[in-house]
Amino acid sequence: MSDYEPDIARLIERDDTEWLRVQREYQGRLYSFVRRRVRDRDACEDVLQETFLGAIRGIAGFDPRYSFEQYLFGILRNRTIDHLRRQRALQFGGQFGGQFAGDTDEGAAIEDLVREEQTPLTLRERSDLDQRGSELLAEVLREWVQETWTEREFRRLMVIEALFSAGWRNRDAWEQLGLRDQTTVAGVKFRALKRMRELTAAVDARGECSAQLAESLSEEPGQVSIDVAQVWRRFRVSCPARHWLARRLAGSLDAGMAEFVDFHIDAAGCPWCAANRDDLAQRSRENELEAMFERVGASTMRLLRSRGEPGAGGEKLPPDPIS
Repeated sequence: MSDYEPDIARLIERDDTEWLRVQREYQGRLYSFVRRRVRDRDACEDVLQETFLGAIRGIAGFDPRYSFEQYLFGILRNRTIDHLRRQRALQFGGQFGGQFAGDTDEGAAIEDLVREEQTPLTLRERSDLDQRGSELLAEVLREWVQETWTEREFRRLMVIEALFSAGWRNRDAWEQLGLRDQTTVAGVKFRALKRMRELTAAVDARGECSAQLAESLSEEPGQVSIDVAQVWRRFRVSCPARHWLARRLAGSLDAGMAEFVDFHIDAAGCPWCAANRDDLAQRSRENELEAMFERVGASTMRLLRSRGEPGAGGEKLPPDPIS
């Protein structure tokens, strides 16, 4: 299965064919993401529709540092939060404000979404140096992940993702990943950090952020502005491509790869890959969703064929994390 990336220039020109392909390619995984957080099916449809309309309005401001999937998921994430906040306000009649946000399903879902990762909008509010440092750190992490995947060291990859992204302690990784002891975990971390610091020189040839990156990738980082866990999640450095998820569902991955994919989604809790997996798994039930997708498509086409200028509406920034 290919990992489709649309022609952004054609999308900016509101090319009907390209936008319809975007909708066909992405609607299932976007719907799966919403369905995990919003109970009402009609509300899920509304959020999905608002996402595609927002994507059309904002495509002129697309940031090429991020994938188109990240762009869509970022808009979807924001629309989902908006819906959940409206539902919470209706439930409490506005009398409690945000005081008891976590006491309801909607409140808990909002908190989870807000914690998951920051958005490129947040990045733009930071200093240029911090932003550049985050991007360079993402390159270092991606390079390390790619090397580790190529070497088929999937258990090593699981340990580092658990420590760096999921926030596990050494003891958690030792016990849950079946390692010999905590010393083994510490050794994996030490060697990974050493290699990442070596990779830093390659991605930061001009030495713009070397000190920041070295501090972030030290054994005991101090008060630095670049958070490794946030960068790992926001840039989705370890997310398997969609075709790997398809192969996992088909049972055609070897044991090591399959174990990592399952760990990444179920233990590390990647919401984006979970949505992709759900979408792939429910393709056999596609007819059940077809009517809803047709309605969303009709709404998309009405906007594309309207007289509005491309990019009108102010929806310009992608979110944040992933692949």
